[in-house]
Amino acid sequence: MMQQQNNPLLCNPVTGVCEMPAGVAAKDVPVMISEKPVKVIYFTDPICSSCWGIEPQLRKLKLEYGSNLEFEYRMGGLLPDWSYNSGGISKPSDVAHHWDEVSVYYDMPIDGDIWLEDPLHSSYPPSIAFKAAQMQNTEKAVLFLRIIREMVFLQKKNIIRWEHLAEAATQAGLDAGLLKVDFDGNAKSLFEEDLNLARAWGVRGFPTMFFTDPAGNKEMVYGTKPYAAYEAALLKLYPAAIKSNYSRDEGSLFSKYRSLTAKEFAELSGTPRAESEALLNELVTKGSVEKQTTKNGAIWMNIL
Repeated sequence: MMQQQNNPLLCNPVTGVCEMPAGVAAKDVPVMISEKPVKVIYFTDPICSSCWGIEPQLRKLKLEYGSNLEFEYRMGGLLPDWSYNSGGISKPSDVAHHWDEVSVYYDMPIDGDIWLEDPLHSSYPPSIAFKAAQMQNTEKAVLFLRIIREMVFLQKKNIIRWEHLAEAATQAGLDAGLLKVDFDGNAKSLFEEDLNLARAWGVRGFPTMFFTDPAGNKEMVYGTKPYAAYEAALLKLYPAAIKSNYSRDEGSLFSKYRSLTAKEFAELSGTPRAESEALLNELVTKGSVEKQTTKNGAIWMNIL
């Protein structure tokens, strides 16, 4: 069991939270306008390892209840800079071993060596880049966020560097040139709005999700939780929600998602975790997907 640390980058896998050093009391969440019965305001950060840990649950929630849910992604500002020293961490290299431990705990591939080889000085630039992506297209922005997370967690790429952000934008189908214009322009103020909203709502760490309905009722799910916790929050606000029977075969899943970890494939397909990796490796042999391996697990990419 890892010792809990009061530092946002030392995420507690037991509680499933990357928590800020201090928080404030939550204020009432205002009524959120949505075309669907329930809106989820998701506070996250590109380098939040606990947020990476809930990707399997989050993807399943969208597949099963996407017709009832509208997601709104907000950036929380996990790492402003390295001007502090708390929780036994004062420099990037202190995070490396922790990320390796978190990877094993969540069964999601993370290579902590980026903090030794090419560490980030802040999570603000990729957060602002995400806001710039949202200005172009909200769905493609979510894909952009996924891509830069894969870059930082698996490929050890410093996603502060513009070449990596531009590459991610192109992969997500965004205009990289326009992304740079917005990054240097209005995206910064949009990011500040997210930070102000997080403070107003008393967000203490990530992931934090507020499930809200048109009447202003809300349910909060704080930290990395099993799938049932997210489903329960939705059903409490909207008991009439109908679960979609999506296609669970590998072809359908890889047509929906460009990449899947073994944990994600197991969650989405219903395949036992012990069998999922072997099945994915068979797809590699057939030439339908390729495998990218890290020291702490792998991810499978659709190449068709």
